[in-house]
Amino acid sequence: MLIKNAKLFLGRSFTQADIQFDRTITAIGRLPGQGDLDAAGCYVIPGLVDIHTHGAVGEDFSDGKPSGLQPLADYYAASGVTSFLATTMTLKEETLTPAMHAIRDFRPNGGAKCAGIHLEGPFLSYAKRGAQAAENLHRPDAALFHRLNEASGGRVKLVTVACEEEGAIPFIRELSQVCTVSLGHTTADYDTAMAGFQAGATHATHLYNGMPSFLHRAPGVIGAAFDAGASVELICDGLHIHPSVIRVTSRIFGERLNLISDSLRCAGMPDGDYELGGQPIVVKNHKATLLDGTLAGSSISLLDAVRNVVRFGLSLEAAVYAASTAPAQAVGLDAGVIAQGRCADLLVLDESLALKAVFVDGQRL
Repeated sequence: MLIKNAKLFLGRSFTQADIQFDRTITAIGRLPGQGDLDAAGCYVIPGLVDIHTHGAVGEDFSDGKPSGLQPLADYYAASGVTSFLATTMTLKEETLTPAMHAIRDFRPNGGAKCAGIHLEGPFLSYAKRGAQAAENLHRPDAALFHRLNEASGGRVKLVTVACEEEGAIPFIRELSQVCTVSLGHTTADYDTAMAGFQAGATHATHLYNGMPSFLHRAPGVIGAAFDAGASVELICDGLHIHPSVIRVTSRIFGERLNLISDSLRCAGMPDGDYELGGQPIVVKNHKATLLDGTLAGSSISLLDAVRNVVRFGLSLEAAVYAASTAPAQAVGLDAGVIAQGRCADLLVLDESLALKAVFVDGQRL
C-alpha cells in the first residue's frame, strides 16, 4: 500500500510525505508511483492507543463473555483505536478470573488489537472508589495480582492501586517489576504519593478524578506525579474535567499526558439504563452516573477525546501524541509511532478530523 501526499505525523509534528507499507512501514518520504490512496489535504497519524477502556456497544470486559470481545475490537477500530488495554472493574476474584481467561483466549478476526489488560482495582480506596463497588474492594495483595495475571496468560500491562492502603508500598515495589503501576482512586497526600512513585509507580489514573484536589499547600497525587516524572491520564469528555484544566494540565505535563476514553458499555449506544461492575448506571445526554448521581466513566471514544481537546485549545500535534505515542510508551507497547519498520497501524483523517480510513497491521478495515 502506498499513500501519497499526506500530512504525516512523524515524531511530534506533521510533515508532508508519502508512506508505503505492507504489514509494517517500509518507506517514508517522496516516493515514486501513483499510489493506492491520495491523501491530499488529509492527516495520516498513528492508530490511537486506549489504555483505559472498560467497554462499549453494550459489552464490558469484566463480563468474561468471549462473544462480546469481537464486537469491542470492531468498535475500537471503527472509532480510530488500533490497540487497547481491556480494562476491568473492582470485582471479586471469582468474577475477574473468567474475565482474564476470556481476554487471554481472544483471537480477533479483524478489528483493533487487544494489547493487554488494565486492572483498575480491586486495590483501591473506599473513600475515593467513585463508581467502583465498595463490597468488592481488596487490600493491595501481590498474590491476588499474580493469580489474576497468570489467569490472563501474563497479559496485565497496567494496575491501579491506592498507595495509602495497608501493604501498598511493598505491592508497588514488587509489581513494578511486572507491569506499569499507577496511583489512582486514592486519598494519598503528597508525601504518601511520592512514596508510591519512589517504590516504582510511574503513572496516575484519570488525574483529578478519584484523588484529592491539587491545592497550593496540599498538592497531593497531582503534584507528586509532576515531581516524580510520572505519566498521567485525562478523561476528556467535557464532563469529568473542565477545558481550562485540560489546557493547564497539558502545559504542565507536556508529553507525559495520556488521553483515555474510560468508556463504559454505553459508548456507541443511546441514552438509557446500563450496568457497571454489578451496579446500575443511567446515561442521560451522554453522561453516565450511578443512581445516586456519582459520575461514572464516559460514553466517548478516544477519537472523540482528540477532537474535544483540539476544540478546547490544544494543538492537533499535542492531541495526537497524547492519544497514541504517550500511552503506548506509558505501558511499554510497540505501538503509537509512525516509523520505518514499525507496525502499520494508521489512521487517515480529513481536515475536520473525520475518520476516512483505518489500517491495522497494514490491512484496511
